[in-house]
Amino acid sequence: MSSDIQSTFVEAATADPDGISTAAAVGNNASLVIGGALASGGAVTFDEPRNITILSAADDSGISFTATGTDETGSAVTESITGADTGTATGSTFFTTISSIAAVGNPAGNVSAGSGTSIAAPIFRGRMRLRGLYAVNTATAGTITFREGSSTGSIRMQFNTVASANTTQYPDVPDDGIVFAGGGYVLYTQTHLSSMTVFYVG
Repeated sequence: MSSDIQSTFVEAATADPDGISTAAAVGNNASLVIGGALASGGAVTFDEPRNITILSAADDSGISFTATGTDETGSAVTESITGADTGTATGSTFFTTISSIAAVGNPAGNVSAGSGTSIAAPIFRGRMRLRGLYAVNTATAGTITFREGSSTGSIRMQFNTVASANTTQYPDVPDDGIVFAGGGYVLYTQTHLSSMTVFYVG
């Protein structure tokens, strides 16, 4: 007897602080060179949709940087990130791809850009019913959130991981599962989850 249950494997690489663009001087209102280890052909496609970080070697708190790409749903998106004063500025938008990052103002020193630790992985982009999941923990506990439709959609389920590296969890999903009418997305911090297999009916 066949089953209509499908699965999605979710696993995000560790953050790479200069994976988008390595440290270099950036001119007034100029673009960073998209040429880090994560780049190919002048653009970046992440393993899972995630936020980005921008590291300033000097005081860039008076300017901003505009990142352009696509979000976790595949739609075009831009984000304005205020620069940091000799440190890291962390974005909040989940990017699937990055096509450009441009300074809005004149950076005071070298600038680099990379991937962050906040993840919004798609399970299935159409109507689905969550039936189960299998999670592998890290050494740091955290909360895993399942949202409907996008990273900002309604929360349909949450569960907490435990601080025990390489142990596993198989949380119970009651009855016939949980319906996500507009598709399902799982949000988490990369350091809180090693990997996860999500079982669903689409």
